[in-house]
Formats: sequence, structure tokens, C-alpha cells
Amino acid sequence: MSAKLGIASIAIMAGFIWAGLASAQTIQINRENKTIAISTTDEATAVADIAAVTVGFEIYGPDSQSTYADAGKLSQAILQALHKAGVDDKNIESQSQGLLKNTEFDEKEPLDQRAKEEFIFRQSWEVSVPTESAAQVIRLAIAAGANKTGDIDWRLSNRKILQAKTAEAALVKAREVASRMADGLHVQLGALIYASNQTPISRLYFAAPGTNTDTAEVSAEAGTPVSVPALEIRPQTIREEATVYAVFAIE
Repeated sequence: MSAKLGIASIAIMAGFIWAGLASAQTIQINRENKTIAISTTDEATAVADIAAVTVGFEIYGPDSQSTYADAGKLSQAILQALHKAGVDDKNIESQSQGLLKNTEFDEKEPLDQRAKEEFIFRQSWEVSVPTESAAQVIRLAIAAGANKTGDIDWRLSNRKILQAKTAEAALVKAREVASRMADGLHVQLGALIYASNQTPISRLYFAAPGTNTDTAEVSAEAGTPVSVPALEIRPQTIREEATVYAVFAIE
């Protein structure tokens, strides 16, 4: 058996030995340059600490002017409710607003009812608050008339920290695999020569443990204060994934 064939056989055998360990990663061994190059993927997770809540409404009216006027009153009432809940203007961003001619009627709806719904006005905002305040924002906005409310985009206030943690975990994993590969080849793993990581993938996964059981006094439609239990809302866990390419020296 030639020296080159022997080296190739060792590399192939080592690849089979570590196949289960090196899932989602590629390994290259270069005896001439005395290096082991590994591409490996790992992940890190963190519970979202910001809830970007969609708050909005949809109302109908018999004509454009009265529909717009009613929308303006409702719009102001919703914003006042958010301000009373402690939400700053800088955390409230407009998403959409518009007055349209209503063309979607129920065929069974009587004509006099249709006459009251000739126009439709829609408006929505994105309200960013700490996750523990999401249920309160939804509750108070709906009490103020926001009948298109509740969608949440879960976020992290400092996502770069999680991304760095993900890349670090992938690099640690790469060194562990390279070390075991070096042991299998009966060589000594040396220093890290080169490393780079690809753009991480951000994902939302499962709800994190926790409950929200507080209650509050809000005004019902008729104006009578009632005790309304908070929604059961749990922040989601955000997962970052990173792929690192690392080259280690072998001795």
C-alpha cells in the first residue's frame, strides 16, 4: 500500500468513525499543510424580552366623512389608553390606515344595514413593550375599541449577544470534533489558524415557561367597570443558528 493511499484510507475510516458526531458539519484533513478544517453548525436560544403587539381597529359608516370622523375619535381613544398604560410614543409605530368603499356585503344582510356600512376605515399600530406588558396592552386597547388586536412579533432587545453566543458555541463544537479527529489519526491538535461564520438564521420556536394571571379594571362597552382576567400570553423562545468554518493546525 502506498503512503498516499494509506493516508486516504485513514481519513476515510476516520470519517466513518465520527459520522454520528459530525452531523451538520464537514471535515477536511490535509497532511501536507498539517491542518484539520471543519465546518460545523450549532445554535443558542433566549426567551424574547420584547413583544411587538399589533393594535388596530376596523369600523363602518354610511359615508366617508362620518366614517373618518368616528375613526379619528376611536384612534385617539386607543392611543390615550396606551399612554395611560405607560407606553411611550416612541414605542408606538403606525402600520397602516385607510378609508375604503365597502364592497364586501353579506348577501343576507338587509338593505338598511348595508346603507350603514357603505365605507370602512382601518388603522393599526405596532406597539413594542416588555413581554410581561403584552397582555395588559391587548386588554386595554380592546377595551378602548381596538377590535383588530393581538398579533405579536417576539423580539430580543440585543440580538447581537445571542448571535455571538451562537457563533461561540459552534466554534467550541468545531474544536471538540477536531480534537477527536486528531486523536483518531494519532496526531496532536494545534492552535486555531482561521475561523469564519456564516450569517446566522433567526427563528422562533416554543413558548417559554411562565404565566400571566393578573386582572385589571377596564370599562365595558356600556361604561360599567368590570374585572377582566388577563390573557394567558407566554413569550416565545428565539433560536439563532450559526455555521462556523474553522481550520486547526495538527502536529
